[in-house]
Amino acid sequence: MPLTRAQPAPGPEAMETVAPAVDLVLGASACCLACVFTNPLEVVKTRLQLQGELQARGTYPRHYRGFLASVVAVVRADGLCGLQKGLAAGLLYQGLMNGVRFYCYSLACQAGLAQQPGGTVVAGAVAGALGAFVGSPAYLVKTQLQAQTVAAMAVGHQHPHQSVLDALGTIWRQQGLAGLWRGVGGAVPRVMVGSAAQLATFASAKAWVQEQQWLPEDSWLVALAGGMISSVAVVTVMTPFDVVSTRLYNQPVDGAGRVPSTVDICTDSHDGPER
Repeated sequence: MPLTRAQPAPGPEAMETVAPAVDLVLGASACCLACVFTNPLEVVKTRLQLQGELQARGTYPRHYRGFLASVVAVVRADGLCGLQKGLAAGLLYQGLMNGVRFYCYSLACQAGLAQQPGGTVVAGAVAGALGAFVGSPAYLVKTQLQAQTVAAMAVGHQHPHQSVLDALGTIWRQQGLAGLWRGVGGAVPRVMVGSAAQLATFASAKAWVQEQQWLPEDSWLVALAGGMISSVAVVTVMTPFDVVSTRLYNQPVDGAGRVPSTVDICTDSHDGPER
């Protein structure tokens, strides 16, 4: 996400500061707006990451092959609306995670942490970790809803949730409060490294774009271009953690709220597409 606070420039002139509460509202709002457009990508990503879970290559059917083919597969199986599966949970996650993340990062900047050597990376990582923890239940539900599809195209375990509220209530009744934070151990490092990479590279990428003078210096396109360049670094470092996080969130649990054995998970994932 390209939205972040401008860092105070060294020297006698201090840039205008933004209140942490304003950062919270603006950051959460911008990320929720972006979520509407990126949610179809999340649906495709979730299914690609669940496909072949804990199975050797060549031993499972590949329903999803590459981005465009996967989009077509989702539309054929679930209709156009299938590309927006889990949107409500995604909006909730973005609001919670990024609201907390930008608020905490803004507080760190006001405290002067970002001006210390390596402070931007540390502040971004800590803010991201806190945001990921707060938003984890929403991401858990989002993952499980986005994995849902017709039996012939199913990958990973299929959770029978009907809505966000139904999913939260079911998890609460079956697994208790701790169940809502199941998988958070994979989400925290995921957002930590992504947030640190984003907040550490965005300002530099934006400054580089300005130096090239491709765009008017005060144009919003400068921030957009800087954010797009920064996103390359974010995706590169986040993807391995993202795969792990998705699979942890989508794991099935038994009646006692325990994750079954690896053999049972493999059998469940393999049998899904055959039904």
